[in-house]
Amino acid sequence: MHRITGRNGDDSLIEMSPTDSFNDDINGYHQHVSPSAGSLQPEQSECPLTPDVSRETCESLNSSLASLAPSDHSDSPHFETHTFERINALTGFSRKRALFLKFRSRVWHDSAGLMDGEISGRDNDSTIDKQQYSKDSVFFRDGLRRIDFVLSYVDDKDGERKQERRKVYEANLEKVGLELETEDKIESEYGKTYFVKVHAPWEVLATYADVLKIKVPFKVNDIPDNSEMPMNWLSTPFRLPEHIMHPEPDYFTAPFDKSKSDFFLIDNKDTFFPPSTRNRIVYYILSRCSYIREDCGDREKKGIKRLLNNGTYTTAFPLHDSRYWTRSRDVNCESERYNLYKHWARFFCFFKEQPLNLIRKYYGEKIGIYFAWLGFYTEMLLFAAVVGTICFIYGFLTYDDNQWSKEICSDEVGGNTVMCPLCDKKCGYWKLNTTCNSSWQSHLFDNVATVFFAIFMGIWVTLFLELWKRRQARLEYEWDLVDFEEEQQQLQLRPEYETKCTNRKLNRITQEAELVLDRTATDLLGKWFVCWATVLLWISLIIACIIGVIAYRLAVYAAFASIMKDNPTTQLEVVGPYITPQLATSVTASCINFIIIMILNLMYERVAIWITDMEIPKTHLEYENKLTVKMFLFQFVNYYSSCFYVAFFKGKFVGYPGNYAYMFGSKLRNEECDPGGCLIELTTQLVIVMTGKQVWGNIQEALVPWMRNWWSSRKARSHPESLYSRWEQDHDLQCFGQLGLFDEYLEMVIQFGFITLFVASFPLAPLLALINNIIEVRVDSWKLTTQFRRPVAAKAHSIGAWEEILNGMAVLSVVTNAFIVAFTSDMMPRLVYMYAYQPEGKMNMEGYINNSLSVFNISQIPFHNRPDDEENPSWFNSSITSCRYRDYRYPSGHEKQYSHTMQFWHILAAKLAFIIIMEHVVFLVKFFVAWMIPDVPSDVRARVKRERYLVQEYLHNYEVEKLKIQLGSQNKEECTCTPMIYPSLSKHDVLSECL
Repeated sequence: MHRITGRNGDDSLIEMSPTDSFNDDINGYHQHVSPSAGSLQPEQSECPLTPDVSRETCESLNSSLASLAPSDHSDSPHFETHTFERINALTGFSRKRALFLKFRSRVWHDSAGLMDGEISGRDNDSTIDKQQYSKDSVFFRDGLRRIDFVLSYVDDKDGERKQERRKVYEANLEKVGLELETEDKIESEYGKTYFVKVHAPWEVLATYADVLKIKVPFKVNDIPDNSEMPMNWLSTPFRLPEHIMHPEPDYFTAPFDKSKSDFFLIDNKDTFFPPSTRNRIVYYILSRCSYIREDCGDREKKGIKRLLNNGTYTTAFPLHDSRYWTRSRDVNCESERYNLYKHWARFFCFFKEQPLNLIRKYYGEKIGIYFAWLGFYTEMLLFAAVVGTICFIYGFLTYDDNQWSKEICSDEVGGNTVMCPLCDKKCGYWKLNTTCNSSWQSHLFDNVATVFFAIFMGIWVTLFLELWKRRQARLEYEWDLVDFEEEQQQLQLRPEYETKCTNRKLNRITQEAELVLDRTATDLLGKWFVCWATVLLWISLIIACIIGVIAYRLAVYAAFASIMKDNPTTQLEVVGPYITPQLATSVTASCINFIIIMILNLMYERVAIWITDMEIPKTHLEYENKLTVKMFLFQFVNYYSSCFYVAFFKGKFVGYPGNYAYMFGSKLRNEECDPGGCLIELTTQLVIVMTGKQVWGNIQEALVPWMRNWWSSRKARSHPESLYSRWEQDHDLQCFGQLGLFDEYLEMVIQFGFITLFVASFPLAPLLALINNIIEVRVDSWKLTTQFRRPVAAKAHSIGAWEEILNGMAVLSVVTNAFIVAFTSDMMPRLVYMYAYQPEGKMNMEGYINNSLSVFNISQIPFHNRPDDEENPSWFNSSITSCRYRDYRYPSGHEKQYSHTMQFWHILAAKLAFIIIMEHVVFLVKFFVAWMIPDVPSDVRARVKRERYLVQEYLHNYEVEKLKIQLGSQNKEECTCTPMIYPSLSKHDVLSECL
């Protein structure tokens, strides 16, 4: 017996594949069966065991069992125990597999009736066709009633209280109309777990579909599809089969009304509601059903969530419809999980379109719209990645035209320019040409194309958001989500809110009494204060950590500068010249910052859930929006604060020799930017944090669930597939928790911030994001299909609060990129020099380095700023009387010595002018593009209007015809189109014909 990982045996270790011996016939109990009384007759074989047991062991086991098992004692419990022990001693099989072998063995021929009762969960009263019943089925033992939900529990020390809760809870579920079937623990993998299978009959489904206003089809869509695009054949390699992309015909739909059930297209009541809708309805009931007697009167004692929290039940989940690597052999099972794995969840499908309609049908609209957004975002990243790569290539091709880097690297300029120490005591004097490599690297990202790319990204983000609104509007119509919020929002009340409500209040809009929470002003103010004080406390903790990292940078830079003063790393081949104190400090600080970010994320997630639960939000949407705001504020500060520091604060408040600025009055001098600029350090910070987060996120998403599932199902690997039931296979998978989808959105939105807020410093960021997202789509789909239990289907008409967050980040990105180009890069000082201060009036950058460095008299450096004698390099001597530093100040001896020159103010004016011009240009284009692109496509608007018209017209005609039939039957008159004229048509067809 072995496990396979997907179809090729290398994707997962969660579910077991069939073997040559334990195939699906055995799985369905296709044995030699006696026709009498439905009792099971064991197979009369000389050796009834499996091929993984040797023949010698088999014969020894048969003879031992024969001696232990006289037919007149076969029903003895001691005899059964001895048999299990004997089988275990000879084969090492578990109790469950031993039960299967006992059932197969001819020794048990005379007690087949007893075994039939044990195999079927000891339900001797039910009539079970063992030839048809398969434990991998998604139906009850009768093979007719579908399993809509599964609850599991184990007996423990606190068993009496929990047993009473379960008894009352299950009785209340049956009162509501749900049907239950329990699998005895002896049928489970470890012999300890009970499984309660839940089925919702038609009456229950119809009642709650009416309550939840679930839209169902009433007429085939008759609007022709004219969406054919020119040269559509080019997209053929990226398409999926039509039955996968569109698993259902296109219908006009209307909210279900149980009293008008014959108005809708109901061909088969068993399949009318898809499994995703069924499990959503059942979960709605489970989450509101009480588990105490009515006379106790405790409103809070209700709902499956509380029962899971107090350990009454261990899990609650809907079933997957098949194993993911093979279709179900039951023709009544859709095997949609297999289709999703085959056409969507495998990495080699990365170039294919996503089967969004199938995702929506199987997992529900909420998960479907996430993958629709992720796919659209990835498609749009392709354009940004292409433009960013072109800008990077431009910087690479103009490498040799970089005049200022040539001057830095030359012996005449850079080799003769002595720079002032970058820190006190431990930093010596240094020559400008030591920053040669960082200057060349900076040019790759700090060039004219950077300005163009910053403007392009401001327009791109607007196009992305506006086109997504159109795509979302189309999905809203196609997935019956139009008017979802207005019609169903009040039906999405959280059970936690309902249990706290004690009063009802008249809704002025609906004129119906609705539950309200009795909250006093003091209570509201207290909770509001506690919640937001906690958020501010954690944000302050992040800022404190960032300050700690800055202090680390300052302290470690001095240490690196002292250690590397003779630059011993230059002896290393290839990498030696690139290792500088600045690079070592930047890389190590970025890595430490990334580790702190990951640790704080884990801690704050639980805090955010706790304070959101304390607020008791009214609806699920309100709950998610509140949690989203808190988590995003925290993540925004956590991930972006270090980038904001490098971009807008580092090197801006340094002072000058003899009057340096210090951090909070300490002995640590504020950091300076080297002559290559701070942009390359921002690039380094961005690459480490962004790439590290993406790599770690993908490893965590794929590896952690896989390892957990592998460990939890390790014992099941030695058991035959026929004993590994559908509910047990899903029970061994991971739970797609409350924050499963929330974490996915948060990860992508944080990435969106990296490629928009700071993209001017790293044009390749969209390319890295594109590569990550191509992998992300398949990793998310793979883990959802293979590693997690099937989530409860939920509706959502949009991406929720994330849309407003994206809009806010889009506006902020224009400002941040304008400031990065103006203040972080050297673009503005170079342009001002070239157009106004070039001494020969030429349009080139000759002499720029000498112009951008101010002169300071070494003798005027205070003692506490001077480097120790042993820290100075060997070439430094007393003949050197001045040093240079990066600023625009008058030299020593000038009447305005060490104050800013006029060029400094010209550059500052140019920076501010550039920010104003760039922001106005980009915002004007953004608003124009947003105005030009309507949020809802015209064809979708027309379809929505037609559907609303048809609903009104058909319902009106339906009521009229129904009234005619009633009046006709009362007066013993016939309608002009009665069932007598159409004897082969159903009632719905007759009414439709009348319409």
